[in-house]
Amino acid sequence: MTDSVALKTTAEKAASDSKHWGIMLLLSVGVLIAYADRSSIAAALANKGFVHHFGMTAVGRGQVGAAFFWSYAVALMPLGWVVDRYGAKIPYAICFGLWCLATAATGAMPALMGIVIMRSLVGAAEGIVMPASYRWIRHNVPERHTGAALGIFSFGNKVGTAIGAPLGAWLISASDWRLMFVITGACGLLWLIPWMTRVQSDFPRKDQRAEAGRRAHSVSFQRIITSPVVWGGIIVNFCYSYFVFFCMTWMPSYLVEQRGLSLTNSGLYTFFSFAGIAIVAVVAGWAADRIIEKGGDPVMTRKAFIVAGFIGATTVLFGAYADSLGAALFWNIFSLSCLGLASANNLALTKVTLIPRPAIGMIVGVQHVAAGLSGGAAASISGWLLHVSGGYRLPMSVIVVFLVIGAASSVVLLRPKWSPKVSGEEGRPDLRG
Repeated sequence: MTDSVALKTTAEKAASDSKHWGIMLLLSVGVLIAYADRSSIAAALANKGFVHHFGMTAVGRGQVGAAFFWSYAVALMPLGWVVDRYGAKIPYAICFGLWCLATAATGAMPALMGIVIMRSLVGAAEGIVMPASYRWIRHNVPERHTGAALGIFSFGNKVGTAIGAPLGAWLISASDWRLMFVITGACGLLWLIPWMTRVQSDFPRKDQRAEAGRRAHSVSFQRIITSPVVWGGIIVNFCYSYFVFFCMTWMPSYLVEQRGLSLTNSGLYTFFSFAGIAIVAVVAGWAADRIIEKGGDPVMTRKAFIVAGFIGATTVLFGAYADSLGAALFWNIFSLSCLGLASANNLALTKVTLIPRPAIGMIVGVQHVAAGLSGGAAASISGWLLHVSGGYRLPMSVIVVFLVIGAASSVVLLRPKWSPKVSGEEGRPDLRG
């Protein structure tokens, strides 16, 4: 009798794990679509027809690239608040549909202001992705699998970025920039079918909403905003994202204007860079999980990977000063791939391991404000530096400064004793796996 119960329990656990990994893949595809939609603008900004149609200068291109990120940053905390109280499934579905429609509508805009407005709508709606995804992961994935789960998740956003630019470039070359936006936006809506049919609803019933609100309030906003761990996450995510969003917004233009590649080839090499970071992120997350499962300290293990990733990524400067095209392309791909060592482990540490469950949406929202601001900063500052210096060496030097700051902040600030405090035991960071 005991054996049959044990077998049943094992079978049920295997079925549950299989379902969870299936949903992790779905979350990965969702963030892939989000990042493909946000990065498609890079191909348009590198297209002479698009730039000339709206009469944009380098500063103007930076402003268009930044429009997404400013609205993204503003929307993150309110949407994190929504996720903590109303779950992940329904809010995510509503926002997903909105940003896909706004992406498609971008292709119909006759004036530059219309482009800016549509990109702002896409940014605001995509603010749901991280709070909703991390809420689901924090409530369903144990610590011993967190690195691999977030490796799969981050694989999606890197591949989305990787295919966004070359797919956009190919669609522009095959037709024009208008059709590129329509296709990339409309096709994304297909994701809603499995999301609505496979994911269990966590939208609280009317009689459960008061309890959901009470749990969310067990970690006050004052405790969140005064936590060194939260500030560590903000700084680390800003520094990490600055490099990623520079590559997303300016890499195709750099390869076309400074290195003489065609628009199609620039998209291809941008793909290789983001494919590299995606693959390394999965492997590094899995490797950290194995070390933790064998008794390694979760915080110290993940910190080591984060620091190694940031330091390795500083080699982007070698590419900026390389004389040959081959060397420049190698260092571009190598440096962004190195950052993959930090990807999943940074996400696991700053958004799951050290974060109490009841406030996961709000805290992720707060931290991802930094990511949104870094995207706007990377697009705008790089455009301005390009304008005043006439080249890409100065913009890339700023990337290195932020990478060093990020590595130092992860070492100093990401400590369990500085996690946000909770009222009672529920929601305390659980590092046991």
